[in-house]
Amino acid sequence: MKMKANEVRKMSSNELESKLVELKKDLFNLRLQHATNQLDNPIRIAEVKKDIARVKTILREQQSR
Repeated sequence: MKMKANEVRKMSSNELESKLVELKKDLFNLRLQHATNQLDNPIRIAEVKKDIARVKTILREQQSR
């Protein structure tokens, strides 16, 4: 499930921080599955990386205000 930028913008800073931690855990688990050849959809790794970048970008925008 890909996150939309406008969905991310509606979140508070605390929600974004927790989402970032959650996404990083997901990425770690996906990389582990990939290393052990148990990953069904390798494209999911790229999607999670982009979601992390999206969340970090919005956090940065909020901090600069």
